[in-house]
Amino acid sequence: MATEDPKDDAREVRVEADPPLKHPIGNDGMPLGGVGAETHFHDAGGVTIRSIILGLILIPLNTYWIMEVEGIWHSGHPTAMSIMWNVVFNVFILVLINLLIIKRVAPRWALTQAELIVIYVMLSIASALAGHDTLQLGLPAMTHPFWFATEENRWAELFHPYLPDWLTVSERAIIRPYYEGSSTLYTPERIMAWLGPVLWWSFFILMLGIIFLCINVLIRKQWTENEKLSFPLIELPLAVTQRGGAADFFQNRLLWLGFGLGFALDLINGLHNLYPNVPYFPVRHNEHNIGTGFTSPPWNAASDMPFPLYPFVIGLGFILPTDLSFSLWFFYLFKKAQLVFSSAVGAGQLYPRFPYFSEQTYGAWLAIFIFAMYTARAHLREVGKQILYGRSELDDRNEPLTYRQAALGIFVGFSAVVWFCVRAEMQLWVVLIFFAMYIILAVGIIRVRAEIGPPAHEMAGTNIPTIMIDFLGTRGMTPQTLNMFAMFYWFTGRGYRTQPWPYQLEAMKMAERTGMNYRGMGIAMMLALWFGGLATYWAGISLHYGQGASSNGLVMHAWGQWGETQNRIQNPRGPDAMAMAFVGGGFLFTCFLTYMRTFFLWWPFHPAGYAISTQFGAEYYWSAVMIAWLLKTLVLRYGGYQTYRRALPLMFGLVLGEYTMGAFWSVLSVLLQQRTYDFAPG
Repeated sequence: MATEDPKDDAREVRVEADPPLKHPIGNDGMPLGGVGAETHFHDAGGVTIRSIILGLILIPLNTYWIMEVEGIWHSGHPTAMSIMWNVVFNVFILVLINLLIIKRVAPRWALTQAELIVIYVMLSIASALAGHDTLQLGLPAMTHPFWFATEENRWAELFHPYLPDWLTVSERAIIRPYYEGSSTLYTPERIMAWLGPVLWWSFFILMLGIIFLCINVLIRKQWTENEKLSFPLIELPLAVTQRGGAADFFQNRLLWLGFGLGFALDLINGLHNLYPNVPYFPVRHNEHNIGTGFTSPPWNAASDMPFPLYPFVIGLGFILPTDLSFSLWFFYLFKKAQLVFSSAVGAGQLYPRFPYFSEQTYGAWLAIFIFAMYTARAHLREVGKQILYGRSELDDRNEPLTYRQAALGIFVGFSAVVWFCVRAEMQLWVVLIFFAMYIILAVGIIRVRAEIGPPAHEMAGTNIPTIMIDFLGTRGMTPQTLNMFAMFYWFTGRGYRTQPWPYQLEAMKMAERTGMNYRGMGIAMMLALWFGGLATYWAGISLHYGQGASSNGLVMHAWGQWGETQNRIQNPRGPDAMAMAFVGGGFLFTCFLTYMRTFFLWWPFHPAGYAISTQFGAEYYWSAVMIAWLLKTLVLRYGGYQTYRRALPLMFGLVLGEYTMGAFWSVLSVLLQQRTYDFAPG
């Protein structure tokens, strides 16, 4: 990985990521000591029972909160960003209590940084499971094809015989109050009807979690120690939790200036939501559209161009390396240019899916995965020696698991997942290809987050079953297999913003940076995964019995997966040569971007920007990232590296201020059962 020379600001645009914030910044803008890429704090403490207990207590509160505002009301969307604002809010409140009360009244009982990090990680993993692109899609799949079956859509014929009864809830008497509301989950019949499917799905989640924990163990040393990827997404939680809430960090004036700006904006806009006479400052993506002037063909193909101005996204974007922030907005415009070109040449009339953004995106992620594995080949060779022969140049004694244990965990976890799918009557050959494709995409996301830390990575539409069908068609697939694709939509189908697995590797990096015990962190993560799944199902099911599920956000998104399944069963088709070509095109273009970026210092295009922005999702933040890129470029060019470092607390404060006030409005909405100001996209 290229390294940044503070004396040569022009080189900053080429690095894979900025160096981690080595120390919190004091009032003079200079480092104070604390959080460092090469500094390990052996007095930071370790994973304690009380930190795990606190995490477990907070998990159901957060899953209920998320399912209420995101799932039921389709607002707020705390899980849409890579750094989830509900988690930061929880930890920030704990830090303030720790700093202002416990450290003064009973300092021996104060929480350490390690304990706060454990809570942060546990809440992140559980919140990801409850998130917009995970179990908010998995929960409605358990009942949707039964409740909405009619004579006209023939769902009873197409779906019901092929859906496993041990993974679904179909009895009309049980699901009627679930959809109509004004009732309760807490009757023996309803609890027993849901208990079996929930436990089976929780088992599946745990097995997936074991697979990815073990994959992260095998690759951790390569990405954190050999390549020294910078993990930008962990800088904010590390800075906030330093020494359990270091007073010197929170005394920084620029931090509080940024905090005040973000806090005040959301306070004013939130008051406007309640009292319309209060002024309002429009910053949301749906409040500006710079494409409205494009009214005639072919330019009207780009007429939907939101222009978001979220300040907290500007703060997060400022932390990014400038080649990534540039690439995120450039490739968003490149995507719009493809739509204009398609309209100009009439390609959409011949190929309705042209220019095949989903296929381009998957080809890009495939290239990112292959390149990451290629650069890690020497490390993986030594890992293989350690697994097979018990001797290599690697020392795995301090890993969360030894490499042999990790290999065994992958084998056990994958075997359990395959058994689960075969029991659901999926075809074995489809299962093997399906999960291989998913692992490729998921590991690619883990890699990109570790390397460059995008503020979000939505890829709505990059559906793995769709990519499989592009190559294989549906004629060889059974109805059971096609139905299970819909049941798996929650982790392979929609947006991929809330994958829990990147937080596992980021947790290991935070443990490394603070001298924590890896193995204790592994236990905490698996508990969060298991309990987070159970808490999410409890929150979602109980909320639906109380408020009904006939028209909420969860049901809205469920229609797509079952409508597509209906089409696949009723209209069998063969492979799609044009779609396959665009997968190959996305792959080759990403290889080209990677080659140019590796060998030419001046090359400004990052392949991850193409992978993330080619599919839907960048609409929510592209222009805010563009502003961040411009600000950072000007700061580095005219103020240099030290000025950039001095500006970081301002950006941290901007994020914290919006996260705090925005979270307050969201909590208030749950307490009042009334919608309040929605400060974040989703």
